[in-house]
Amino acid sequence: MFARKNFRQLIARIASLGVFVAMCTPVRADIPWPEVTQRLAYENEKLARRPQGHNGEYFIVCTLYYTPMESGFTAERGFDATLVTKPGLHGRKYPRDFLVSVRKEGFGRLREPVNGRNYIRYNGGASFAFASGPTGGGGTLVARFSAATRRGQRGLGYGVIMETPASMVRQIFGSTRWKIVDTGGGLRRWQVDLYWGEDEPLGPGRFMARPRGTTFEYAYSDAKVR
Repeated sequence: MFARKNFRQLIARIASLGVFVAMCTPVRADIPWPEVTQRLAYENEKLARRPQGHNGEYFIVCTLYYTPMESGFTAERGFDATLVTKPGLHGRKYPRDFLVSVRKEGFGRLREPVNGRNYIRYNGGASFAFASGPTGGGGTLVARFSAATRRGQRGLGYGVIMETPASMVRQIFGSTRWKIVDTGGGLRRWQVDLYWGEDEPLGPGRFMARPRGTTFEYAYSDAKVR
């Protein structure tokens, strides 16, 4: 009884520090890319060998990207919250880890707007700029609908709308219908990055690449172009 009471107190303390989700939800290891790449090649080869070829059907790996919110990057949660500025920010300062996350994800949501703009975007190099909203090369990003693929990905380019019937994708995102509106330089062949939306980061370090609302890393799915 004493041990249970202490355990409940420990969980309450962890939750107050903002890392309850990370501790209580299983966190998978990093994506095993050699294994994933081999599986993707094998499954898509099978589809390509059919008499009709792919015919709008592909086998993909779904990953996730999101728009980090400045409000989550606090020293209390373990982040480097040192205020720094960068070219393009006109002397305004933001938490160092927030800018690191924006550099990876492309956009970030500000606590306070600047000249009516609620977002900051990464421009490349060491440069940033203020923006009206997160966008991709094919338009404004829409949570649980927008997606990104590798530039030049056969059959899954800008404007394509596809269905991903995998149960895990439906469970995590509440959606199975996606539109390709973006490309990512770091994306791999047959990888589709699904846009989660705005959220605070799950935690510092490698957890900055995950939104606070989920520990999802990847899932295989068929992809059917509509």
